[in-house]
Amino acid sequence: MDDVRRLDGARGAEAAALPPPELEHLQVAARAAGENFPVGSILFPRALRAHVRALYCYARFVDELGDAYDGDRLAALDELEAQVGLTFDGEPTWPVMRNVQPTVREFDLPREPFLRLIECNRLDQRISEYETWDELLWYCDHSADPCGRLVLGVLRLLDDEDLVAASDDVCTGLQLVNFLQDVPRDLELGRIYLPADDRRAFGDPALDRPSDELRALLRFEAERAAGLLRSGEVLRARIGGRLGRAVGLFARGGLAALDVLESANWDIFSRRPKPSRARLAREAALELLVGRKLSASAPALPVRERHT
Repeated sequence: MDDVRRLDGARGAEAAALPPPELEHLQVAARAAGENFPVGSILFPRALRAHVRALYCYARFVDELGDAYDGDRLAALDELEAQVGLTFDGEPTWPVMRNVQPTVREFDLPREPFLRLIECNRLDQRISEYETWDELLWYCDHSADPCGRLVLGVLRLLDDEDLVAASDDVCTGLQLVNFLQDVPRDLELGRIYLPADDRRAFGDPALDRPSDELRALLRFEAERAAGLLRSGEVLRARIGGRLGRAVGLFARGGLAALDVLESANWDIFSRRPKPSRARLAREAALELLVGRKLSASAPALPVRERHT
């Protein structure tokens, strides 16, 4: 991880032509600064922070292969899948996998979330847009939900189906927030993550310039994201204590990003609207304060309707 931090200022263009093992060191840290929530939150126990960061680096690395690698991306993803196999059954050679292998072994993590993240990036090479909300949710099942399941694995809570469902909601909500922030960037990559059904319902606005129709569409999708992110309260209350507050803070980061988008009147073209570090620090402080005031009793689990 020290190598990643030292190379934080590396330029993406320099890394794009490098083979995958070198790409990770240059690109993973550079992308980290754009996330909605700082990974390895101080609310996580110190003993778990390195494990959470290792999982994060893996997830970011897979995305870099799918988005920024200048070589044969599908071949690189195939190589990565072979490295995942070695992580579980042997000794991997790629640094990002050597970094994550102790976490896999200590917490007996399942293989499927690692493979789903790879498959998501294969989908990005073949599919440029999604027709319906349900199809986009299916994509999020591969692109986002595995990350939350791996964190639950580190917390040794992966066998709790209710927590897994709430985690899936939050992760999908965070993915939707990223889609809203990154409409121009995704369009440059030839991808659209706003369902075609929804775009037609709002007059099929152009996605490369601001308009009232586009703002209305983005607000509609933001309401969906916010509803999913509210499952963060379920995670906070059901897990409880400092760990519960740490996990709940991921959802707060997503909600803070939605607030920033609204405050910017959904101007996603001048710059990428995202919460400042100060805003995220305030959210962390608020999470600590709320966690201390609330009773330890968990709320009833809400009915999660993701397919509307």
